[in-house]
Formats: sequence, structure tokens, C-alpha cells
Amino acid sequence: MQRNPECIAIDSAGRLIVPNHPVIPFIEGDGVGADIWRAASAVFDAAVSKAYGDKRSVEWVEVLAGEKAHARTGEWLPRETIDRLRQCRVAIKGPLATPVGGGIRSLNVALRHILDLYACIRPVRFIPGVPSPMKHPERVNMVIFRENTEDVYAGLEWASGTPEAKRLIEFLRTQLQAEISPEAGIGIKPMTPNGSKRLIRRAIQWALDHAGKSVTLVHKGNIMKHTEGAFREWGYELAREEFPDRVVAEKDLKGDAAPGTVVINDRIADSMFQQALLRPEEYDILAMPNLNGDYLSDALAAQVGGLGMAPGANVGDQAAVFEATHGTAPKYAGKDMINPGSLILSGALMFEHLGWNEVAGTIRHGLEQAVRDKIVTYDLARQLEGSRQVKCSEFGQAIIERL
Repeated sequence: MQRNPECIAIDSAGRLIVPNHPVIPFIEGDGVGADIWRAASAVFDAAVSKAYGDKRSVEWVEVLAGEKAHARTGEWLPRETIDRLRQCRVAIKGPLATPVGGGIRSLNVALRHILDLYACIRPVRFIPGVPSPMKHPERVNMVIFRENTEDVYAGLEWASGTPEAKRLIEFLRTQLQAEISPEAGIGIKPMTPNGSKRLIRRAIQWALDHAGKSVTLVHKGNIMKHTEGAFREWGYELAREEFPDRVVAEKDLKGDAAPGTVVINDRIADSMFQQALLRPEEYDILAMPNLNGDYLSDALAAQVGGLGMAPGANVGDQAAVFEATHGTAPKYAGKDMINPGSLILSGALMFEHLGWNEVAGTIRHGLEQAVRDKIVTYDLARQLEGSRQVKCSEFGQAIIERL
């Protein structure tokens, strides 16, 4: 069959137009990136073939970022890479190292800001057989929506003793009567109605599209009233204005919610950490500012076995980049040892984003069966009695055999 690879497009309503043979860029990643990409891409191709035969396929195109990009071009994040990601709309990446002494604070944060990937989406669900420190990890089944571009991650900070910090402190002290030590380092935490609402809108829409029961706004508004407290208020305001017939506030409930209705509520961030440990089955979709989301997504992932099996997506209105959620683990690079599960499950999330649900389901089934059969990489094998430890590539092959 003749194949004509095309880039994914977006229609006037913001919906993806996905050809049968889409061009999807990938960033291999630093450290263990090459190892996990080889294993994951083989699983992706096998799953697409299993689901659709030769009617559909993916044309993978490598774009450069991180250490490989710097070695070849002298840039950590070349302009050509950004242009290609914008053109193709959907991409997938391995972990990227933070350059030492480079001009970019974080490559991951830079990609999110440049492409306006404002929603970090992290489904956290227990896979039977994965070792966990919890007695009942099966009770954890949540999707985290973390705002990706604002909050303290905006990068607006000045070091203690610098002229910029001193000028800002002087302004705050003289103009706003703020009591700040002249030796303080200063950071600014911007949060906007638009930035918060578009994230919460996506969380509510996800709940409606996936038969979710609740959306919980996680904030520290009891202390930071005009940033995180405002995030909470903007969330309730959005729900009232845009989803009046489909979303009900928890405080307005009289009895059980009607079928198909999503309940919106809120929890203080520190209380939510406790709830995630003691009563995780009561929570479904969580929406929160950037820093809260960073902490809580990793904490929840730990409850179900760690970041090695945690998928992630960075999604905006014009582009989406799916990624392994763990670090580069440079000491394991090239050793064919690391668990590729995070990248593989992120790929399943990507295919779901494309509407190729058969592929997503096939990938998850294959991975879950490999774990049930106790064919796992070293990180899981050392905790799983009776397991067979395999290499990164062999774990990928075990998944393919079980698709």
C-alpha cells in the first residue's frame, strides 16, 4: 500500500485532524533516552500494526534537543526543532538533562513555555503486579491536571544581594510597605484568570469525556489568598459559567449527583496529600497550580510503583508533547537496563490523544500482561519475588509478544 505521511492538523474548532500515516517527531532524550526510545518505538509500531494492519502507520522523525542537539549544532534547543513541533502538532520525547551553565534554565520548562503547553496531564493508576509501598495501591486511580506555565515556574526570581533584587525589595518596602529583609532573594508567583481557567476547563472536559465523577481543585488558598485562593475561585466561576448543567459544586449537592454530572470541590494542598494516602478512592481528577502539581504527581506515582511506570503529557491548544516523567539516569545510559514503561505508557496516552484508542488499549494490555507474568526490568525485579529480570529491550519485546 502506498503511504503518504502528513502532519497532523487542527480544524477551526480546535479538533485534531489525524491522517492515516501521520508524521510524529520524537526527541530521543539524554542519558537513557536512546535505550528507552528503541524499546518504546518498537512497541508503538507493533501496536499500530496489530490494531490497524497496514491501513495506518506512524512516520517517526527525529528532532534534536538536549545533549545531542548541543553536540551537533551548538544549541540546546534548536529553532528547527521548535518549528517542526509546531508544524506537526504532536510529539513524544525522552528525558532531557538541564544544561549546566547554559542559557536555558530547564529544557522541559522551555518547551512548555515556547509551545504554550499549559496543561501537564498525569494519569496515575496501579498496574497489578507492580511493587508498591502501599497496602492498597489499587485504590489509586486519578488524573492530575497541573498548570504548566505560571506560578513559581515562570522563572521570575533574583538572587540575594543582586542589584535587581535590591531594587525590587526597595520598591516593595517603600511603595507597598512590605517588610522584607534587604538580603532576601526574591521570586514572583504570577497566576492569571486565563491561565488558571484554561487548565481547569481541560480538567472538567476530561472528566465529562471519560465519565469522571469529580474534579478537585488543589490549592494553598488559605495562605496565598490572591494567587492560589484565586485559582480556587476562578475554578468555581468557570464551572458555573461554562458548565452550568453538567457540573455541580460539592457544597450545593443534596444527596448524590445526577448521572453524568461532575462534582467540583476543592482541598487545601497539605490536606490533599493526606487524603491521597488515606482515602485515594474518593478522588478522581485533580486540577492544581504548577508547584502543587509537581509535588503531588510524583507522590501519587510513588504510591503505585514510582516514576518508571508513570506517563505524562504536556498539552496546549496548538501542540502536545508526551514524555517520560523520570530523569535521564546517566549512569545507566547505553546499558539497556532502564525501565521503558513511563515512555511506553506516555505513548499510549499520545495515541489516545490522536483518537487511536485501539492502539492505546493494545499497548496497555501488553504491558500489564508482561508485568503480571513477572517479566520486568531490574527496578521492579529486585522488589518482585519470583520475577524474571530482563533488559530494557527485552521488556519491550515481552510487551510486543503480549499485545
